[in-house]
Amino acid sequence: MRYAVSNRKSWRLWFDIAMQAWLSLGDRRFRTLLSIFGIAFGITTVTVINVITHGGRMRVFSELQSFGLQTVWIWRDLMIMDPRKEQRTGTGINNVDFEALRSSSCCVAITRMSPKVMSGNNVANIARVGRIYSKVQIEGVNEDFLTINNDRVIEGRAFTNTDINRARSVAIISSQLRDELFKNVLNPIGREVRLDNRRYEVIGVLAHKDRSLLASFSGVDGDNGKQVLIPYTRAQVVLNTSQIDVLQGQVREGVSAAAAAQSAADYLRLRQRNAYSYKVEAMEQHAQTADNILSGVGIIGTVAASVSLFVAGLGILNIMSTAVLERTREIGVRKALGGSEREILMQFLFEATFISLFGGIVGLLLGAVASVCIAWIVQIPLEVSMLLNGFSLLVAIGVGLASGLYPAYCAAHLQPVEALRYE
Repeated sequence: MRYAVSNRKSWRLWFDIAMQAWLSLGDRRFRTLLSIFGIAFGITTVTVINVITHGGRMRVFSELQSFGLQTVWIWRDLMIMDPRKEQRTGTGINNVDFEALRSSSCCVAITRMSPKVMSGNNVANIARVGRIYSKVQIEGVNEDFLTINNDRVIEGRAFTNTDINRARSVAIISSQLRDELFKNVLNPIGREVRLDNRRYEVIGVLAHKDRSLLASFSGVDGDNGKQVLIPYTRAQVVLNTSQIDVLQGQVREGVSAAAAAQSAADYLRLRQRNAYSYKVEAMEQHAQTADNILSGVGIIGTVAASVSLFVAGLGILNIMSTAVLERTREIGVRKALGGSEREILMQFLFEATFISLFGGIVGLLLGAVASVCIAWIVQIPLEVSMLLNGFSLLVAIGVGLASGLYPAYCAAHLQPVEALRYE
């Protein structure tokens, strides 16, 4: 029974100390608000950076998935020029090289491979349907290209082996190009499109894929907006060549894509007796680049938030120290009337805790609003780490306690006589 009564008195004492701390903060509203917002801005920074980093990673890797994380590219490296050798013309890859590479045992890790034959060295071509014209990029590929590139046909069909072997005049167009060229046609499949005055039958329409964010990290094409795919053999017939500009492949899961692509490039180099040098690129390199950039953003944001919280802690320290000086006589009276050092110490620590706690809550609310706005404007997935937000709130409380500890200690150890004499 005595323990219960003592326990109630103890809780009542702590409640009275907390209320006294709350009322003391209310007497200095302006300075209290400044301290609260100092903590709040630091927490807001942590929350926003967390959303940008995680949301950016999700956006980038979703775009990487639109290509396939195991995709590789191989082409001639024109930047390497040995002045002791006569420079050969051409792409360094032809149909014979492609078939030899595909049947070779050196590159079994590459499960699929498609040539890419660019029309006019990436110069835009003219597509025409009736009197409607559009500038397009024509690419010659084979039947594996759509699978390698994670492209999906939403109307019609994909290329077949027969289309490739017979070099048929058929085309697969992007959905954007369909909307532009076939405005008044419900179904473009089987219709005719002229590409540089050559007739092609439309056999398929590609689903739209946005890769704008990925394009900002690398040289990968931003989207498939005005893309036209034709059999690479047909493109070679039109260009009167057997050259291949790029080889695009898909590497088996669990194997290093960069290493597999380099093996294929080494095979081509040896086959050409070092007449050409080749460059390889793997999607995993773009993933690493994007991850490094986003990690850098996260580190910079964390440092900025840490500085902000440190400055906010100095603000709390300044306010609590000023409060001790302003209330020196009050502290002296309380100690003269029997107030203990522990009670005075706890009151000032309660004040510092209230400031940091409310600052942390306000910061989380502001961070939530800012995160929603940023995610909507930048078009990134909204993913908030509750663990990180909880940790940020604990850090804010810890900053408040650490900043209020010294002023609280000074207030608790004031001598009553000297405090009562203070003017």
